[in-house]
Amino acid sequence: MFTIPKTMRAVVYRGPNELRLETLPVPSIGPEELLVKVAVCGVCPTDIKKIQHGTVAPPRVLGHETAGTIVRLGTQVKGFKLGERVGLHHHVPCLKCHACRHHAFAQCAQYKCTGITAGFEPAGGGYAEYVRVMPFVLPGVVRIPGRNSFAEGAMLEPVNTVLKAIRRLNLIEGDTVLVAGQGPIGLMFTRLLVLRGMQVVATDLMASRLKVAQEFGAAHAIQIRRSRPGAADGAAQEPGEKVSSATPEPHSRLAKVVKEVTRGRGLDAAVLAVPSARALKEAQQLVRGGGELLLFSHTLRGETTALDLAAICMDEKDLLGSYSADFRLQQEVARLVFSRKLDAHRLVTHEFPLEQTAAAIALAANPAGDSLKIIVSQEPQRKEGP
Repeated sequence: MFTIPKTMRAVVYRGPNELRLETLPVPSIGPEELLVKVAVCGVCPTDIKKIQHGTVAPPRVLGHETAGTIVRLGTQVKGFKLGERVGLHHHVPCLKCHACRHHAFAQCAQYKCTGITAGFEPAGGGYAEYVRVMPFVLPGVVRIPGRNSFAEGAMLEPVNTVLKAIRRLNLIEGDTVLVAGQGPIGLMFTRLLVLRGMQVVATDLMASRLKVAQEFGAAHAIQIRRSRPGAADGAAQEPGEKVSSATPEPHSRLAKVVKEVTRGRGLDAAVLAVPSARALKEAQQLVRGGGELLLFSHTLRGETTALDLAAICMDEKDLLGSYSADFRLQQEVARLVFSRKLDAHRLVTHEFPLEQTAAAIALAANPAGDSLKIIVSQEPQRKEGP
């Protein structure tokens, strides 16, 4: 049914900030595996950090927000058919180890093994024409309905990570939640929190992103201006910006809105969808006693900041983290994305061909005013309505 070549194009990570378009063998598959022809791969911030900071050893083919078409089935594979369009899922836990028994799936040894590869050390492989899908991640594979696009299938993985993080928060309907940062991930947080009945206060440096936040249901959208280190009336700094160890005063307009909408109680929770120490400190001040602060973007090891530890201990302001996805949420995520309750297409602003993957990474790392989700696309994307 499908003519599969012996070789394929792939973008190979060869070291920090070095990506090369190369020719590799099309992966061979075992009896319990799938071969998928890649249609779309989203650019993820974790891949950007790996490429820019060299946090993984080369050579690798990165890219894990992947969707495509099944073009070869292992002889023992059941439940899938040739030609099916699927969204892939590269991490699935064993569900048996000590970490899994505590539902800490991202800490499971099997989970930390990537189950999709285009060659070399398994690393997702989405920046290639074909990927091999291993048996242990098959439970995370989701079929894409006929009316939905490959791009929507590729968005399942990042949406899953956001839904998993929201599940960590102790929220009740009507709570007020700050989402700091309205990039693609922050906008997913905004939309999913609104769907769960929360009143969202969205902040960002870019007015264009705040407009989308309002379209996604944010009750309040506040533009934060860049601030110099130590400035009293600023907010989220750019990644890598130095801030003083002193606790900054919250951005005046943000503090005023929080006070008004919560009647002086304070935020029930704050989500940090930007790696900003300043935003974290401000959020800690604005969250009520017994509230929660969730870190989602602080994924570069070695980053530190000073916090008021008494606020965590005496005021019981819990500091939480969340990383990666939970394959058990895949069907719920699929319903949200494929029904377009969360409109993934609204987030996709730029498509690049495979040979321009480096340019896609560069734009995602340094977003323009009109850019949100960047994808590497090998097939035209359909954006028809419901």
